[in-house]
Amino acid sequence: MGFLNKIFGGEKVVKEEKILPWIPLNDLQQIDYIRQKSSIKTQVIFKHSTRCGISSMVQRQFINDFNLSEKNLDLYYLDILSYREVSNEVGYAFQLVHESPQLLVIRNGKLIAHASHGQINQVDLSRFV
Repeated sequence: MGFLNKIFGGEKVVKEEKILPWIPLNDLQQIDYIRQKSSIKTQVIFKHSTRCGISSMVQRQFINDFNLSEKNLDLYYLDILSYREVSNEVGYAFQLVHESPQLLVIRNGKLIAHASHGQINQVDLSRFV
């Protein structure tokens, strides 16, 4: 009977949403700050297109798999559609061709790892902390 209740609305399953310690990346000045701070702590940028189904799917999986804390690294979220200029400058600053979704790992002022699309979720961020 439990199965039929789920289908016909007898039981409501509430899934708790996991929230990551995202830092919005929406200003050009933050790029220099990220570069400087990367000498102390690993900096990660997640570039996301809010209109792309693949980007949304990869982001959901990234959120589900993420298991680090703010003590380990700073995690920036860049909405590339709302902040195109910032997205372009990130590419210039770290010498990387734009893709979306895209993950950048920065340490000591340099890009040390990056991935795009489904490969993002293959990156073991714990290696970089």
